[in-house]
Amino acid sequence: MKWGPAEVQLPCADLSPTLAFFTDELGFRVETIFPADDPKVAVISGHGLRLRLAPGNGDPGAIRLAAQPRPDPSVLTAPNGTRIEFVDADPPVEIPPLKTEFVLTRQADSPEAGAGRAGMLYRDLIPGRLGGRFIASHIAIPDGGPVADWVHFHKVRFQMIFCRRGWARLVYEDQGPPFLMQAGDCVLQPPCIRHRVLESSPGFEVVEIGCPALHETLADHGMDLPTAALRPDRDFGGQRFLHSVASDTPWTPLGATGFEARESGMADATRGLADVRVIRPASARGFTAPPHDAEFLFGFVLEGAATLEHGGVHALGPADAFIIPAGEAWGLSEASDDLQLLEVMLPAGVSAN
Repeated sequence: MKWGPAEVQLPCADLSPTLAFFTDELGFRVETIFPADDPKVAVISGHGLRLRLAPGNGDPGAIRLAAQPRPDPSVLTAPNGTRIEFVDADPPVEIPPLKTEFVLTRQADSPEAGAGRAGMLYRDLIPGRLGGRFIASHIAIPDGGPVADWVHFHKVRFQMIFCRRGWARLVYEDQGPPFLMQAGDCVLQPPCIRHRVLESSPGFEVVEIGCPALHETLADHGMDLPTAALRPDRDFGGQRFLHSVASDTPWTPLGATGFEARESGMADATRGLADVRVIRPASARGFTAPPHDAEFLFGFVLEGAATLEHGGVHALGPADAFIIPAGEAWGLSEASDDLQLLEVMLPAGVSAN
């Protein structure tokens, strides 16, 4: 089937003033107009939009028109009643005020994962979103194979992905050919870097954390990945891309806690905005951490079990998650030999150490 251009029809009882408004005030141009002796219908185009102004009933609708700078007034009404809303062409990322709270999300108590973008299943790890400041998701692709993804980017302050199980083949702008992210690996997606998920193994699982909770995902249909350039140190909004490979990273003592950590390099890649590590027991089965002053302290049980001590005791098992608010002490006890706990902190420098 061959498709023609699509049009949005708007009711218009009096064509002449409405047509003048759209062409003179908004820069649209006439594509079609008829009848010649007494025009009643016109097709106009502009700003990526094609409109058909014709007699009829119904809602005259609203058009959002990106402009930089945004004019004043920011809202106009056409003679036919259509509302024209001028919006920022490139609005800044808005970071909502932080609403602190203790959060404990158990895998066993969570509702069924919901279907998200590109056929991925999303489980919400912070239902209250800390006032809209953060989102954390446990994401799964059960069947594996090619992923129905496209080249896209996110307008964010911070976004990281940690692979819990399986593998995925990914490609990123200016970071070379596609690569495998495997269990234990971590990726920093700096603001606005173009990327695409190409394929995954069956049972692929990741933990993804973003700030703010509500952010835009935008397609870039004009970019092909991989790009010809290789720029591993390129700056994206004050951050650089990071692919931390677990198999290349040693375990080191986590201070005097009796635990050890596998660092990710996230603090350097974000210039201190955030840090990510995995911790596990070494010579001890628990520790007590003093109150912290971090914006965000998040834990996710990758494997094993432990008891979380915070205002009482809370049993933790695989895929359970928690957030410790600033100013409150916490700790772990009864850690199993196979415990591995993902820690994410904003800013860097706050943890069990």
